[in-house]
Amino acid sequence: MCGVCGIWAPPGTPPTEAARLMFFALYALQHRGQESAGIASTDGQTLRTVVRMGLVGQVFAEPDLAALQGRAAIGHTRYSTTGSSRIENAQPMVVTDPVLGELAVGHNGNCINARDRRSELEEEGVRFTTSSDSEVIARAIASAAGDTWDERIVRALPTLAGAWSLVLLTSRALYAIRDPLGVRPLCLGRKGGAWLVASETSALDTIGAELVRDIRAGEVLRIDDSGPLQIADMAAGRRGLCVFEHVYLASASSDLEGRSVYATRERMGEILADEHPAVADVVIPVPDSAIPAAVGYARQSGIPFREGLIKNRYIGRTFIQPSQALREHSVALKYNALRDVLDGKRVVVVDDSIVRGSTSGPIVALLRRYGASEVHMRVCSPPIRHQCFFGVDMARRDELIASSLDIEGIRRHVGADSLGYLSLEGMIAATGATEGELCTACFTGDYLVPVQLELTKDVLEAVSR
Repeated sequence: MCGVCGIWAPPGTPPTEAARLMFFALYALQHRGQESAGIASTDGQTLRTVVRMGLVGQVFAEPDLAALQGRAAIGHTRYSTTGSSRIENAQPMVVTDPVLGELAVGHNGNCINARDRRSELEEEGVRFTTSSDSEVIARAIASAAGDTWDERIVRALPTLAGAWSLVLLTSRALYAIRDPLGVRPLCLGRKGGAWLVASETSALDTIGAELVRDIRAGEVLRIDDSGPLQIADMAAGRRGLCVFEHVYLASASSDLEGRSVYATRERMGEILADEHPAVADVVIPVPDSAIPAAVGYARQSGIPFREGLIKNRYIGRTFIQPSQALREHSVALKYNALRDVLDGKRVVVVDDSIVRGSTSGPIVALLRRYGASEVHMRVCSPPIRHQCFFGVDMARRDELIASSLDIEGIRRHVGADSLGYLSLEGMIAATGATEGELCTACFTGDYLVPVQLELTKDVLEAVSR
């Protein structure tokens, strides 16, 4: 899913200030990727990079920031959607052209024709070192015709298909690019004389920058000492921001397309309460992303809101795998239930989505074990029946529970007394957008561009070996 950020600071900025700001901005994007993190900086002559596996706080130490000299930088937090989770695929990636020099690339999204573009580039003699579609994008740009990076970027992008929010860094400029549909978010901000771009507004807030505007779908923006300049507009005939950003991916503290994510999720909960009421004593969320929706459901229904599940914030992605016995109790590892909230109560539990159904059943069982007399599950998005090809690694279609079971079958599978999903119309209405402005393919199967249904996360692995 990934988070990207870029900074171009004015002359006279302390030599490590850009990297230091980037470090804290990446912390605010950590929810978008926890596999690896990296920063590339430039002093106008040389690109320097620090890229490692792990969380932002694990990757960077004070000596790393001291080494990242320069007043411009890009950063990346990775969750792999194309290419496996290994150091070779971590970003920012750097490619070198003998004439124009180095180009660093940070990418959020999926280039769905990466396999074909890679084959074409290899036939032209281009050599690859990773299995990531991000390297395909980088080498497509570096191999395009043109005397400047501007020209090569503008010529390369139309050969790519899918979703990308890109930050590019050369010794002379920072580039911010969004795909023609605007599937993944990207925004422009300012802090004093410095210009910034980031996946989410929360990254700007963290370092005290102000939001200027969203990068528009199809926009190619170059930022240098003269400020931002649009060098191309490749917008498609419609927009397609991923609606799952509103449901789950984005931080509740961010704004998407001018609308508060928290407010949108509250509204989803309110509409869900109208569409699927329940007779219950308490409304509880599955923390953290479903908290605003549960607040909205409780307010609209008049049922008291309580926290019945407490999330262990120190159990997330880990390189230390639990034993099989502990793995079978993974929900208990992640959540603690509160008996005094649940005991003898009819409970509405609100979640953001059900993907495989592998955690919903154990959550229902945990609530019953702590005394819930009834468990009514409410989901603030429609059933996910189709896989995502545009940057969300949710599952293959045959792994999605709603692709093979109807709602009653899912209810029986998870063991709830009742199950209600937010309608597609209700979800779209909560965002304040129209269906023509959002990508809803994981719910509807209506992909905005043609996709290869056999495309999977590691599709480039065999090619790269």
